[in-house]
Amino acid sequence: MSTSSHSKPSLTWLVRIPEVFVEWRDEILQGLGAESMKRLGKDYDVIRLSDPSVLFDSDAAKFLSWKLPIDHSWPCNPAKTDSFVEKAAQALAKKFAGESLQAVLTSALDPSSSNRYYRTLASNLRGRALQLFPDQVAQQSDVEGQHPKEPSLFCFVGKEGLFAGMQTPVLSGGFHAGGTKFIKQSAPEVISRAGAKLAEALHHLLLLPPMPPTGSHWLELGASPGGMTAELLARDYQVTAIDRAPLDARLKNAKGLTAIVGDAASFHPPSGVRYDAILSDMNGDASHSLAHVIRLSRYAKPSAVVIFTVKLPGSATYGEVNEKVASVITDARKGGLRLLQCKHLTYNRMEFTCFFQIAGK
Repeated sequence: MSTSSHSKPSLTWLVRIPEVFVEWRDEILQGLGAESMKRLGKDYDVIRLSDPSVLFDSDAAKFLSWKLPIDHSWPCNPAKTDSFVEKAAQALAKKFAGESLQAVLTSALDPSSSNRYYRTLASNLRGRALQLFPDQVAQQSDVEGQHPKEPSLFCFVGKEGLFAGMQTPVLSGGFHAGGTKFIKQSAPEVISRAGAKLAEALHHLLLLPPMPPTGSHWLELGASPGGMTAELLARDYQVTAIDRAPLDARLKNAKGLTAIVGDAASFHPPSGVRYDAILSDMNGDASHSLAHVIRLSRYAKPSAVVIFTVKLPGSATYGEVNEKVASVITDARKGGLRLLQCKHLTYNRMEFTCFFQIAGK
């Protein structure tokens, strides 16, 4: 799975299990057939595997928000190590500067910590490392401008030391080291935290083409209060938003928006309308929500993308969650939706985001 020049795939990996699943950590690792070598930060584990393919094709894989082969590590306490940044950058350059890389990216193992020391350390390490790598690597300043299927060097620093590996963004789980960049959710103009969830989903969709181009028409189900709607409008999409509750007043008369107060079950698009994408974040039973999406998918254009939130109310165990998600994916396939990926995103709670493409058109 690793894109490094090693003749054999790495058997030691850094994986990120979101905090919301911490009580199922042992079951997730067991599902991967993994041995935990060390717990790092709040979300990360260093694990050893006999078969790395399970990180991508097992039931447990969807619980991982990030995964990286460990091609280089330096166990130490950076705060007590003289010239840590210089020594670490030199070691990275010695090992990786000759590889075919598109970028060098760094992150703190606990980026949410109020202590900024390791975030600053990660930034300083990247700055120094780029001085030692070829110019084409240093010139890759747009993180989301990376090619999804070309390798980057991802590096993590924390009180446990330095951990680094080469891998493509699509295999790792995002363009940014550890997932996605921080998305502010408390600003006065933010309607709801759902906007951050969609922003991350759209970030991830860049890894799973096709991304609907600017001006595309989205059908959004379960839109109220409008956090996701606002995010789509800010990206110059057209949106038909449906919910039994009204949208936030700040969206009144928004350009490109058609807001319908009503039930998705009884909605029928105007004659001749075809949507480029469908978005569903409806509450309640995921199977019922999916049925509305499947019915309305007949009004979508060929190969339209579908972003669907699998809500899991009342799911109390690891096994129940796996069964519910598997059932949704099976129903979607029967309904003509081809699964691109099912993933727990950073801004999801007890829910998964499924990316589908309408098949058979």
